[in-house]
Amino acid sequence: MIEWLLEPWHYAFMLRALLGTTLVGIVCAVVGSYIVLRGMSFLGDALAHAILPGVAVGYLVGGSAQDALFWGALGAALLSAFGIGAISRGTKIKEDTAIGVIFAGMFALGIALVSTVRNYAGDLAHFLFGDVLAIRTADLWRIGGLGIVVILIVFLLYKEFLVLSFDPVLAATLRIPAKGLNYALLVLIALTIVISLQAVGVALMVAMLTTPAATAYLLTRRLPVMMALAAVLSVLAGLVGLYVSYYLGIASGAAIVLTATFFFALTWGIKAWRKN
Repeated sequence: MIEWLLEPWHYAFMLRALLGTTLVGIVCAVVGSYIVLRGMSFLGDALAHAILPGVAVGYLVGGSAQDALFWGALGAALLSAFGIGAISRGTKIKEDTAIGVIFAGMFALGIALVSTVRNYAGDLAHFLFGDVLAIRTADLWRIGGLGIVVILIVFLLYKEFLVLSFDPVLAATLRIPAKGLNYALLVLIALTIVISLQAVGVALMVAMLTTPAATAYLLTRRLPVMMALAAVLSVLAGLVGLYVSYYLGIASGAAIVLTATFFFALTWGIKAWRKN
């Protein structure tokens, strides 16, 4: 049994994958808690898909080099985030409509750009579905560095985000700069998506942002506890998902997300059973 548990960690790529999913899980849990509280899951999904043109441009410029793809994705995510904020706050158009417009336009642009690249499927597929087992040491440093920036900003703006999430009227009374904070949150979500991209990919990104946080929300109404529980659940989902991927031979990103979904279903089932 001990050998069965230790066998995957004999390989350096599995250890890097575990560290990468741990870092990603913690950042996703913290930012995802705000997404769940404010009902912004569609925004997370839209931003995750809106990075595709950035990935395509990065590929056209630097080939399959990870740095070019990463910075291209980051640029597209930030552009989309500011675009959504500008449209929804500068016109009468509601935020969900702005999200739909940016999401559809950017995703279509990404498809158009990708379609011009020959043999793009193999090189860009891991950005759609994740390739956590291919994480390099340089990727870990980048994920860790940007993750610290995201966590630090959340810590510095914790009280403001808290008031804005639970009581927008009180936030206006206290003259909290809601517009600037909303832009800041959009940027944090964009950064988190790009940080997590290699672990679970575009297609599964929204699950890592929302599922652990939603599970924690079922267990507590205190934001700090919710963030901590979501982080634990995310890290545990990463660990169990890597075991499942290693021994069953399925895609790592999918295994991690399915594990997180199982935790949610189990928690929801227990809560529903106790009510009855």
